[in-house]
Amino acid sequence: MRRIRHLTNRRRTPSTNVALGVLLAFNAGSINAGGFLVLHMYTSHMSGFASQMADGLALNDSRLLLNALGAILSFVTGAAVCAGLVNWGRERGLSSVFALPLALEALLMLLFGLLGAVMLNWNTPFAVPLTVLLLSFIMGLQNAVGSKASGGSIRTTHMTGNITDFGMALGKAFFRRRDKALSAEALDGNRRAKISAALVLAFVLGGMAGALGFKYFGFVCVIPLATLLLLLSIPPLWRDLKS
Repeated sequence: MRRIRHLTNRRRTPSTNVALGVLLAFNAGSINAGGFLVLHMYTSHMSGFASQMADGLALNDSRLLLNALGAILSFVTGAAVCAGLVNWGRERGLSSVFALPLALEALLMLLFGLLGAVMLNWNTPFAVPLTVLLLSFIMGLQNAVGSKASGGSIRTTHMTGNITDFGMALGKAFFRRRDKALSAEALDGNRRAKISAALVLAFVLGGMAGALGFKYFGFVCVIPLATLLLLLSIPPLWRDLKS
């Protein structure tokens, strides 16, 4: 419980970084998979949108181009807002350096849960509903939170890097399996493999929960997750308010 209370603190430890990363990976998987059922696109996959932008340019398809451009710009803006909030908090010595962007994410998720169905009818200049831009912004914001809090070692909204790390760790373990003594590098590789596996598993489980939640309950299924993130953000925010 003490570790849970300190997940969003300014002072970080490897264990709290991993715990927060796993929670955010579950959250990202849930939003990503659930959003796919509604929007028919994965709003955290910037590689796919970058490829879509290239296709739009090559095929002279303005709709493809605008779709991708809107999602990418929203994701980048979310990451930029997170960095701005974190740097602003650090300059002022706040305890809520990482709680600020996480609280913002929680509030935006609540907005999505309550008004997501309505925003599907709100058109934008990017030929996609406002919901797509909102989810992409949330994913950019969240990915930057995990990266900032862990010093760039943990990413939570896309699993390509985590699966790559896991594969490399397996390769190292295969060639060193005959060694009786594990080197420091091997031990670090084993730790990285466990973290990567935990993040991927959390993302998959979150995806399953999101898909089932959207299927049976609709947009409101994100409200419990948003509430949890908001509750985790309150302790450091409250300390700053008191001081």
